[in-house]
Amino acid sequence: MTAHTAQTAGAERAGAPVGLPWIEDAGQIAPQDARKLSKLFFQRLRALEEGTPEYQYARNTLIEMNLSLVRFAAGRFRNRAGGDMEDIIQVGTIGLIKAIDRFDLSREVEFTSFAVPCIVGEIKRFFRDTTWSVHVPRRLQELRVDLAKAKDTLVADLDRDPTVQELAEHLGLEEDEVSEGLVAANGYTAGSLDMPADTADPTGHAAGRRSYADVLGEPDPGMDTVENLHTLAPLLGELDARERRIIDMRFGQEMTQAQVGEELGISQMHVSRLLSRILLKLRSGMFTQD
Repeated sequence: MTAHTAQTAGAERAGAPVGLPWIEDAGQIAPQDARKLSKLFFQRLRALEEGTPEYQYARNTLIEMNLSLVRFAAGRFRNRAGGDMEDIIQVGTIGLIKAIDRFDLSREVEFTSFAVPCIVGEIKRFFRDTTWSVHVPRRLQELRVDLAKAKDTLVADLDRDPTVQELAEHLGLEEDEVSEGLVAANGYTAGSLDMPADTADPTGHAAGRRSYADVLGEPDPGMDTVENLHTLAPLLGELDARERRIIDMRFGQEMTQAQVGEELGISQMHVSRLLSRILLKLRSGMFTQD
């Protein structure tokens, strides 16, 4: 510990508990010195009342002194972090804080031995919970890992990709569970719609520089019509003969209300009222089915 980072143990300033040094920049303390000082700070921390300035000083200093543990643990995930290393450091710091709050000196375990697994565990949970492109249940997230390991083992033994049945037998699971896990694993990563589509035209030539977005289908408005007709069919069957005839003439034969009235020997106004009543009955029936 250098002179510019900490005063002597007897030196005090406002907010520093009795028996602890006032450390100007705890983040600059060497790891070896941090281990020694951490024991002293943990002893005093447990004797202080939570929420007091003295308690906050001791706890915050412990966090700053041991941030090197976070950087060490985060380094293991450098290849997976990509451009988000800062996020990994932040998540690891949460693990460090949890370790400080849970650490018990009476267990006679070095704080570093206790803290590093806590930090690594927090980072692993971060990857497990945030790297999936589509949210799936935790059970299926864990099954993806088991399936990946089983695939590697069976490929080495079989010299080919294993079947669902072989994976199920290897893992002691039902085939339906394995199938569900394989489908869910597709949600782990997602490709951009702007990526080139590996497609070909009917002549066998490359389709050009088209993206996946270019070859995706579009909603077919005709599908709504099919669904509506499918819903309407039983409702039309519930109409009486006269009501079905009016619907057929007006919408099937596309006759005007005046023509329908002339055919039935009633006024156009009467036809209008009848149509309104019939359509209201059909509309209410469709909403009830939805």
